[in-house]
Amino acid sequence: MVVERKGKSTYLVCKKCGKKKKFKGKFLVTEVVSHPEEKKIVVMKRREEEEELPKTKIICPKCGNDEAYWYMQQTRSADEPPTLFYKCTKCGYSWRSYG
Repeated sequence: MVVERKGKSTYLVCKKCGKKKKFKGKFLVTEVVSHPEEKKIVVMKRREEEEELPKTKIICPKCGNDEAYWYMQQTRSADEPPTLFYKCTKCGYSWRSYG
């Protein structure tokens, strides 16, 4: 949630969908807005699943190790190349490469 002010009014705004609720003093969250599963982005899988990911030879920008797990995900529109995500096998640092 983010707070938005217009004049003397204050609103709570959902970062994902933009739904607004007028803020009046103290508040209690009574409604949880959920988003469809397909709109969620997984940045990295759990540690047990990392070993199932393929490995590649690439230099880690943080520690200099020459091997990382990788996976590909379409993060932008379909007419643009997918994003490659890497995670160092030594230090666990994560970074991405835009096709």
